[in-house]
Amino acid sequence: MNRFLRLSFPLLAITAVLSACSDLDTPDGKCTPVAQQEANVLPSVIPTPDWNAPHIAGRVLIVGDSGQLNAQKLGVLSGITTHALTPLVTLAFTPARTSDRGFAASLAAAGLRVQPDFHYRPLAMPNDPGFPGNTGITLAGTKYTQTYLNRIQAPQAWEYLQSCGKTPTAAVTAVLDSGVDASHLDLNGRLLPGQSFQGTPETTDETGHGTAVAGLIGASTNNAIGLAGVTWSGRNLVPIKIIDGTGGTTTAKLTQGLNAALARGAKVINMSVGTPGNPGDAALDAALNTAARSAVLIAAAGNTSNEGVYYPASNPNVIAVGAVGARNDVLACYSARPNDTVKRGLDLVAPGGAGRGRCPEATVEQDMLVLAPGNAYTHIAGTSEAAPLVSGVAALMRAANPDLSAAQTRTLLLSTANSSSGLPLLDATAAVRAALK
Repeated sequence: MNRFLRLSFPLLAITAVLSACSDLDTPDGKCTPVAQQEANVLPSVIPTPDWNAPHIAGRVLIVGDSGQLNAQKLGVLSGITTHALTPLVTLAFTPARTSDRGFAASLAAAGLRVQPDFHYRPLAMPNDPGFPGNTGITLAGTKYTQTYLNRIQAPQAWEYLQSCGKTPTAAVTAVLDSGVDASHLDLNGRLLPGQSFQGTPETTDETGHGTAVAGLIGASTNNAIGLAGVTWSGRNLVPIKIIDGTGGTTTAKLTQGLNAALARGAKVINMSVGTPGNPGDAALDAALNTAARSAVLIAAAGNTSNEGVYYPASNPNVIAVGAVGARNDVLACYSARPNDTVKRGLDLVAPGGAGRGRCPEATVEQDMLVLAPGNAYTHIAGTSEAAPLVSGVAALMRAANPDLSAAQTRTLLLSTANSSSGLPLLDATAAVRAALK
């Protein structure tokens, strides 16, 4: 089945951990470690700190009463930037051209108890069978996992948010699509009330397209079932049904869907629909421009490589998302791209599947493992699958930092792309870090 949809006709468990943020370079940085309760009495036996263990470079921790430190050790700390984390732990920034171990040794020589700022990894990564490293999901007798989450650095983004004391959850995200199979166990607890502009409820999905898109953004993570979504948890997905059972929609349905999404407080809107070129749709253009004032708009760029970026992705207020296939440095053979007629470029690219059956040498395991109606799973490929990965990261950003505007979120998403290969590849970790600076 072709997973990108044209207008009117079808086409192709988190545990809090003590860990400082690696980019905290000023005492008043926005991302701060999770506060921990200190014991009233320090342990009588403390092992020698292991400076070879993973730790955050550029700073050390001084253990002892901060008031006592200021009174007794003022000389050795003179000129050193410090920040009291708790009554018993003070952060000291290592001077330039000095190693952390050397700095610690000089402080220890003055009678201070000093140690590295050790790095702790999350105590629980997702237990979903489809997450890489777990047992996998069996389809046609073969086990498969989600390779795409690692490719966009999603696990590292989750870990960073945890280290900042934040749950990797989503801001309210609207999925303008074919509805969502609300009975799917992997969407349990994720859906908010939505709206249908077709003749069937938004909680049903005749094509499977909307269920796949919603699952990429928000399949329930760490629930020991199926797949992990880009956003970890929370009731924050709004299904807006604008696509009918034949895979088509119209200007009227799309504009109504955008208005409904805004009325429900959507901060991110995913649209995996489009048509070649720009048909001169003033009504939809006005609706998009209005929605972009408060929501980040993300659209699939299209699934034909010779027709340019599709509309509405080509609207300047929409993030146009293309797809990479088996490799991060090459567009999938089916992915839309600029041409001589439609010069609008791709804002971001993300994994969309290799395109088995369409692209040479593409295999099923290189396509996207996604949710399907009937509590099932399947493999598909298309820019429709790349776009929701971007939507998921935008939703992480706006939940982690609610002060971000839609325009600021868009700017940070685009500016943090990994362009080392010549393509603007989505980088979830860089994006959430930027959102918290």
